[in-house]
Amino acid sequence: MKTLKKYTEKVIHGESLSFTDAYECMHSIGTEEISEIEISALLIALQFRSLELNELLGFQAALLDLAIPLELESSSEAIDVCGTGGDNKNTFNISTISAFVLASMGYKVIKHGNYGVSSICGSSTVLENLGIRFTTDASALNRQLDKNNLCFLHAPHFHPALKKVAVVRKVLGTRTVFNGIGPLVNPARPRFQLTGTYSLELARLYAHLLKIQEKEFCVVHGLDGFDELSFIGSTRIFTKNHDLIIEKSPNQQSLNLEELFGGKNAKEAAEICQTILSGKGSKAQNTVVSGNVALALQLFEPNSDYSDLFFQAENHLKSGKTIQTLKKQLRL
Repeated sequence: MKTLKKYTEKVIHGESLSFTDAYECMHSIGTEEISEIEISALLIALQFRSLELNELLGFQAALLDLAIPLELESSSEAIDVCGTGGDNKNTFNISTISAFVLASMGYKVIKHGNYGVSSICGSSTVLENLGIRFTTDASALNRQLDKNNLCFLHAPHFHPALKKVAVVRKVLGTRTVFNGIGPLVNPARPRFQLTGTYSLELARLYAHLLKIQEKEFCVVHGLDGFDELSFIGSTRIFTKNHDLIIEKSPNQQSLNLEELFGGKNAKEAAEICQTILSGKGSKAQNTVVSGNVALALQLFEPNSDYSDLFFQAENHLKSGKTIQTLKKQLRL
């Protein structure tokens, strides 16, 4: 019977896991009968320090190797919009709404996500409450991309290891290494990625990893702890060619956390999403979605001015056209 003991002891004693260690460790979690106690011990040990690059690369490689194979025709021109979660801010589902907006504007989106673990409502939770059904059928996903520019990949359906640790993560109720890995293991491997992280150290690692893997990326970390661009305080932005700080929105809107509240439960979260997608969101809600959409647009149009893209996204969102993308997705 396999054990995680040697990896856990290394972490406890302040040693780094090599790429091989991390790969073997995650592969064992995904394929062997490992006890929940052992998995919990490893996850807790890893939380006492930041992940290192070789660990992130090893965990990522193992999860992608174990994932259910998926080939989508548009992956080379598509984007994933996904954050780590784990920032404990309980904002509404900004990345999920941003995915709908981008698709409505004509860009291919392959969104990877999961249920909330350390948050009230993850992207999969809100999508289910909006009526979206998840599938692993490549032909159905390709049809959705072709007809609606959008498909959703529910992580546990594609990653056996994530399904196995779901109970452990739920019991722990806090962010774990799986938050840090989640945005890096989209099984369709889209070329473009907008992602946010809960820590600056992890944002730097993401930027380095995505650069060496030749992705077109934008990694976001709010210096107040947000894993997305919130316009509450300053936000650090890493791309292939830039490292900068955004402090204010192009419309000079000053936001506070209460204005971005995500709801008390999944039903409220879904209602907030529908309201914003219908063009009836508050100015604060529209501002934060438009800011994140503009970052994604800039990956496709690197020579465009960020402010111009922001107002383009804001006008589209306020038009109410995006709700049609949700309605069409429900029919596909």
